[in-house]
Amino acid sequence: MNGTFLTALGLMLVLEGVLPFLMPQAWRDTFKRMIELKDGQLRFVGLISMIGGLILILMSK
Repeated sequence: MNGTFLTALGLMLVLEGVLPFLMPQAWRDTFKRMIELKDGQLRFVGLISMIGGLILILMSK
């Protein structure tokens, strides 16, 4: 279980780092737009992200 969790965490960090590494200006612009979102909008983005992640996890089993 620990190995799987660490692998998943490592993969998440790699994927999170791809955009700033390859296209830093696009990442910066996107981040600026995210900062301007209201709390409810940002929570919705987080909810959709969590649901998408859960669906991917369920599909992988």
